[in-house]
Formats: sequence, C-alpha cells, structure tokens
Amino acid sequence: MANRKPEKPLSRDELSELAEKVSGKEQIEELILKVSQQLADSKSDLELLRMRAGLYVKLQEYGKAINDYNQVLSHDSSDKEARAQAEMLKTILRYNNTDIYSSTNTDMDPWME
Repeated sequence: MANRKPEKPLSRDELSELAEKVSGKEQIEELILKVSQQLADSKSDLELLRMRAGLYVKLQEYGKAINDYNQVLSHDSSDKEARAQAEMLKTILRYNNTDIYSSTNTDMDPWME
C-alpha cells in the first residue's frame, strides 16, 4: 500500500469548473464526495448544495438532487432556480414512476408474485 499525500481541498471555483466539465460515473461520484466533504464544514453553503444537486442530476439520482434543492429552498425560499429545478425533477420522477404501469410486461409488476 503506497502512502498517499492527502489532497488539498479544492476551492469553490475549482469545484465549479470541474462540475461543469466532469463526465463519467466514477469521476462524478468522486466530485460529489469532494463537494460533500466541503459541505460537512458549511452545511448552509447554497452554491455547493446547487453544485452537488447538479452532479446528482448527471447521475440521474433525482431524489438526492431534489433533497439538495429543497435544502437550498429551506435557507432561501425565494431561490427561483432551485424551485424550478426541484419541480422539473419531481415531474420527471412522476412520469418515470407512472411508466411502469403502462408496460405490458407483468414480470416487472411489483404486485404480481
């Protein structure tokens, strides 16, 4: 096992730049961890919450993204962007969840055993 030097925490600008460019599940998950570590120090950093929510959207983890947007709204109820994003994601989830009922594949039916 190699001794690794602990990484210096990235600045908010560096995180923001990475969040815009990042692709690939592993890279996005790694960046989510870095943003979450910084959020542990300042739970009310709205920019970091928005950034993490955007990364969750890239992973299609809409529930987690909605939770982050709701946290932003709990601190700033006038944030139009967070409100719009949360509503859009709720609509996506609503349509995704109703799609299972439109399928004729009964093997996926949660009530049939």
